[in-house]
Amino acid sequence: MRRAFLLVGTIVFVDTAFYAAIVPLLPHYVRELGLTQTEAGVLTASYAAGTLVASLPGGACAARFGARAAVLAGLGLLAASSLAFGFGASAAVLDAARFAQGVGGAFSWAGGFAWLMGLAPSERRGEVTGAALGAAIFGVVAGPVLGAAAVKLGAREVFTGVSAVALGLGAWALRVPSAAGAGAGSRRLARASRAVWGAVALFALPAAFAGAINVLVPLRLDELGAGAVLIGGVFLAAAVVEGLITPLVGRLSDRRGRAAPLAAGLAASAALGVVLPLLTALAPLIAATVAIVAALAMFWAPASALLSEEAEAVGLDQGLAGALMNLAWAGGQVLGGSLGGALADAAGDGAAYGVLVAACLLGLVLVPRSQREPAPAIPD
Repeated sequence: MRRAFLLVGTIVFVDTAFYAAIVPLLPHYVRELGLTQTEAGVLTASYAAGTLVASLPGGACAARFGARAAVLAGLGLLAASSLAFGFGASAAVLDAARFAQGVGGAFSWAGGFAWLMGLAPSERRGEVTGAALGAAIFGVVAGPVLGAAAVKLGAREVFTGVSAVALGLGAWALRVPSAAGAGAGSRRLARASRAVWGAVALFALPAAFAGAINVLVPLRLDELGAGAVLIGGVFLAAAVVEGLITPLVGRLSDRRGRAAPLAAGLAASAALGVVLPLLTALAPLIAATVAIVAALAMFWAPASALLSEEAEAVGLDQGLAGALMNLAWAGGQVLGGSLGGALADAAGDGAAYGVLVAACLLGLVLVPRSQREPAPAIPD
């Protein structure tokens, strides 16, 4: 189990680092390639688009051929897309490379989720998924460092190195044992119950909230006089807090049940969503931004563990459960970013946050008081 966790944690760390590397690279490519704002937006969104399109195929691969096969396919795409991105000299090539990397991420995440859930004891699923998601969040923190290195040292050199790391991870994956019964569940999404789709919704909601925050908060910080360095620092601090909280919440959900942290996250997110558009000073907005990211961290591990449990209860393969998690994240990010920005343009930030607050309140009503009994206490 430990070897599998280290492997999957490293894979998602590297994958999300490549995803987040675009932050400091984007101004560089705007200058070098003369990208318009629309073209820059397409480049940024290409990864999530690839993940969205490939979520179900990635899960189907894990379900039919096993978790290892899906992970290897994802790592192969990461290696190829890293080289293409490093040597790309046009917007079309860079867009295609980011899209392919998103496809690879969908395969890696679906396979990695199935791999971990096939090995993790049921009473530790929250802890295991929380720790893996924490590794992914720290990858987001490391991504801008990777992008800055590419600007300073050269994209070809840095992303050739990323490609080599992906190939090394593939060699490692061939040596790590997977669960004997992996891939034995149903490969038909028709087996998904209302409880499964409810868990998917609970994973999509924080993704949509985060997508909206990524658009609305930087613009608001800029209006209040924050520079690029301060804005980056705010989101870096928020990501560190999120990465630290996520594994702790996962462990708590193993002991106290999934509903308690989910309800706390819904209530805190709703309250902060009301406050955010009302803030007119820089310091309170910074504090509220870090606080709402911490509130959203209450969702990730319990919702993913709940999804695994509900999928197991109806005999749905864990690879497809991982695919649904990918689909929820990517769909939430796309909807939150695009619709949140559109609503803010049409009716102000308050309208965008209002929709998200309403969704949180609805979730608070619908989340059962106890969605899976807490697991027996585990000795430390």
